[in-house]
Amino acid sequence: MEIVETLNKTLLQKNSGQNCLLDIEVYKAIAFTYSQTENSIAVLSDMQLNKSWVYSSKTSSELGINFHENPVLIDSIWEEEILKKIHPDDKLKKYIHELRFFKLLKSMKINERQDFSVLSRIRMKDKDEAYRFIQHRMFYFYSPYNLKLRFALCLYNFALDQSPQLPSEFLIINSTKGEVVVEDKLVYKKILSPRELEVLKYVGEGFTSKEIADSLSISINTVNRHRQNILEKLKVKNSIMAFSESLQVK
Repeated sequence: MEIVETLNKTLLQKNSGQNCLLDIEVYKAIAFTYSQTENSIAVLSDMQLNKSWVYSSKTSSELGINFHENPVLIDSIWEEEILKKIHPDDKLKKYIHELRFFKLLKSMKINERQDFSVLSRIRMKDKDEAYRFIQHRMFYFYSPYNLKLRFALCLYNFALDQSPQLPSEFLIINSTKGEVVVEDKLVYKKILSPRELEVLKYVGEGFTSKEIADSLSISINTVNRHRQNILEKLKVKNSIMAFSESLQVK
C-alpha cells in the first residue's frame, strides 16, 4: 500500500547522529495506565527504534484479539493484528488522516503540538466478525532533543453510539480548547462517481490496472477510462496525487 510506504518515510527517524533521549519507560507507563483505567487497547510506537508495545485489556478480548503477552513487543510501528480488523475503507482513511495530522503538527511550533490529537470513529470486526464502531485516539510526542516525532500513542475503545446509520468520522482536535480543528476533508467523494471512488481506493492501495479490473470484474480499458476521468475531475497529474490533495489541511 503506497500510503503506508509514504507514512514510513515520513514518520520513521533516519539515523542523523542525534538521537532522542526521552525515557521510553515513562511513555510505556502512560500506555499501560490507559489500558488499565479505560480498558483501552493501547499501542505505543517508537519512531526511533521502529518498534511498538501493545497493551491489551478486556476490549482486546471483545474484538477477538488475544495477545500471548502484555505488553506484546512488535518490530514495527504498525500493529497488524489490530489493523487487519479495521474496515478496508476506514483503514485507508485512517492512514491518510494520520499523515494529515503529521503535516499539521509539523507546521506548528513544537510547544504548541501537545494541544492536538486525533479523534476518530472507525469500524472494526469484533470477536463475532461483526463490524462495530471503535473510538480511536492518537497522540504524538515530540523530542525536545532533536525536535522530531518520537512516540505515537494509539488508543482503541468501543464507541458509545453504535447506530448503524452513523458514518465513520475522522477529526483533529485541540483538546486544550475543546475545538475541532480539521474534519474529514476527502472532498473527492462529492466529485467522483461510486465506481471511480472504488478505482481510486484500489489505486491508493497499490493495485495495478489489471488487478483492479480483475477485482471489479471489468475490462482494463474501463479501468483506464475511470483513471483518466479521476485525473480530469480532480485536476491532478496522476491518481496518487488525488490522495495528496486530500492530505492538505483545510
